[in-house]
Amino acid sequence: MEFLEVRNVSKIYGKGQSQVTALDHVSLSVKKGEFTAIIGSSGSGKSTLLHAIAGVDPPTRGKILLDGQDIYAGNSEQLAIFRRRQVGLIYQFNNLIPTLNVVENITLPILMDRRKVNQERLDDLLELLGLKDRRKHLPNQLSGGQQQRVAIGRALMNAPAVMLADEPTGALDSRNGQEIVRLLKESNQTYRQTLLLVTHDENIALQAKRIITIADGKIIRDSQNQQKPDHRKKVERL
Repeated sequence: MEFLEVRNVSKIYGKGQSQVTALDHVSLSVKKGEFTAIIGSSGSGKSTLLHAIAGVDPPTRGKILLDGQDIYAGNSEQLAIFRRRQVGLIYQFNNLIPTLNVVENITLPILMDRRKVNQERLDDLLELLGLKDRRKHLPNQLSGGQQQRVAIGRALMNAPAVMLADEPTGALDSRNGQEIVRLLKESNQTYRQTLLLVTHDENIALQAKRIITIADGKIIRDSQNQQKPDHRKKVERL
């Protein structure tokens, strides 16, 4: 059984003449621990797909299963618990709480879930993300790259089943963007996190082992990436 399954999913917004089909009968499966990039032009449906998998935006039709369980089969409370405990979601803009320091932002999902913070995991994450000497810093005392690292730590703190990154480097310069992708790859390998990363940047996509291309709400290409990072070639332009 595949770890993540998207079965014939469609997402339709609006009605009548204003109706827009963001996803059109999309099906895919992802193995546990796999690093997959989802690419496509603006408006292709790639972010809509990611948000549907995250439990944020339910599909109009179709099913999404994680480890054999339909994530939308339960009530709203069960769905909220799923999002908190099973999904690590990283956005282009880090959405940190400005009045909370690094440790408080990273551990916020645990505290909201009224659970005890795993101090060993927190220390490991701070080491992995290079934030050990920034523990008490507020977001406005950090660089853009450091803020995005905090967002990654927050997403990883709950040891989620799947990590979903929506254009995580879009607001960063090239150097910081490369560093964020390196950290996501390292967390994927260290914690065996299943990682889906949405991007329009073909060089970032080439860091993944698998590349899915979406256009007009449909998957038009699904291929294994055979390129080594040091010998990249451009993926086909959209």
